[in-house]
Amino acid sequence: MPDLHLETIIKAPLEIVFDLSRSIDLHILSLEHTQERAVAGRLTGLVEKGETVTWRAKHLYVTQELTSKITDVEPYHFFADEMERGAFKEFRHEHHFTVIENGHTFMRDIFSYTSPLGFLGVLADKLFLENYMTNLLKQRNLTLKRVAENGQWKELPGMETHL
Repeated sequence: MPDLHLETIIKAPLEIVFDLSRSIDLHILSLEHTQERAVAGRLTGLVEKGETVTWRAKHLYVTQELTSKITDVEPYHFFADEMERGAFKEFRHEHHFTVIENGHTFMRDIFSYTSPLGFLGVLADKLFLENYMTNLLKQRNLTLKRVAENGQWKELPGMETHL
């Protein structure tokens, strides 16, 4: 079971970064190249504990659907989502947030997953999937950082409470 760890420092308040991380619209923006769309469950705005989102996107040349559920939330410091249905055998994505100097936010992602197909899945992890998933998370985090720091977050649904 690979565990991917990413760390990002964002020049924005904790509350904005936390809510952007829960934003369906930010997620779609960050993965435009995969044509990712929310097709069931929460379709826009900020996901809350207990809600699900079904995503449709093109990954590795194949259009796929994946349903994840927000399973844990500690406002402004932590939330997690877990796969309910999709291509992985299982996954859990933890999002951790801490205030650091000058009002910046330290964001840590821990993405743990198990590929299907036993040994073939492990081989796929080593050959390309770990790298592919790491790059997707990096792309998402770079978009989140850009949107948080340049004020574009003000245009996203669900973020109006921060104005």
